Amino acid sequence: MNHDHPIIEHIGGNHQTLSIEFSPPRTDDAGRQILRTADILREKIHPDFVAITYGAGGSTRERTQEYARLLRENYGFDVVAHLTCVGSSKEELRDIVRDYHSSGLRNIMALRGDPPKGQTDFKPHPDGCAYANELVELIRETGLDFCMGVAGYPEKHPQAPSLEADIRNLKRKVDAGASYITTQLFYDNRFYFEFVDKCRAAGITVPILPGLMPALSLDQVVRFGRMNGSSVPAELEKRMAAVNGDENAQRAAGVEWSCEQARELFARGVKALHLYIMNRSESALALVDGLTNEGVLKKRG
Repeated sequence: MNHDHPIIEHIGGNHQTLSIEFSPPRTDDAGRQILRTADILREKIHPDFVAITYGAGGSTRERTQEYARLLRENYGFDVVAHLTCVGSSKEELRDIVRDYHSSGLRNIMALRGDPPKGQTDFKPHPDGCAYANELVELIRETGLDFCMGVAGYPEKHPQAPSLEADIRNLKRKVDAGASYITTQLFYDNRFYFEFVDKCRAAGITVPILPGLMPALSLDQVVRFGRMNGSSVPAELEKRMAAVNGDENAQRAAGVEWSCEQARELFARGVKALHLYIMNRSESALALVDGLTNEGVLKKRG
């Protein structure tokens, strides 16, 4: 059976890398939307790899596995399947990892995960993993050849007491066997650059992929910022407010802000972008087309 290439092969060199993140669908209509988007992105953007998330509280476990396989087998993508600690014993986690491997998947994003809906505090399974570094260790101890990524928070995890403490926890994940870090979305590049500097000072040497999400509306910017602890720059809020109520104009403003972020990231030596797209293709296409036309991104495909 053919299997994925390790993601570190895509991001370990000196070439530009573009990746896309999907969320598993909760309905058949949403599933068809993902596949339409995947078809468009494969034809027009040619991402180097894609990721698919794991629902809060492990609520989409089967859908994550199903669509990870579809994206790999039907579309030819190298796929990063997310996996969280939530609600699973260590043996259940090992079973999922073995199932991923038998399906040809070779890349896992190892996460602690968010509490199930309606709960505010994370409570590990009595025989499970309490932290992401423990999940990385568990996957490594299976002896299966996975390339593992972990999450980083440029403005710290919302539950961390400080950024310094959060980076110490991040180093534990890397030391346990993670090969790269993908950041949570951010709207102010200053936080990303400062985060990278602090990670390097702490002895973290693996690649750190910046995660961008082109904003679709002012409400979304504020809501996601509150959820993820991401600051909303006053200028972005001003631009989105100026066109509030006009869906197309808001999307265009969000894409332009992400373009500005990407221009600076690439100008300062960053080689990769990870895009959060909410399972829609429009903003990703506009962003990539704009950057390609400007010569910031090399033409893909």
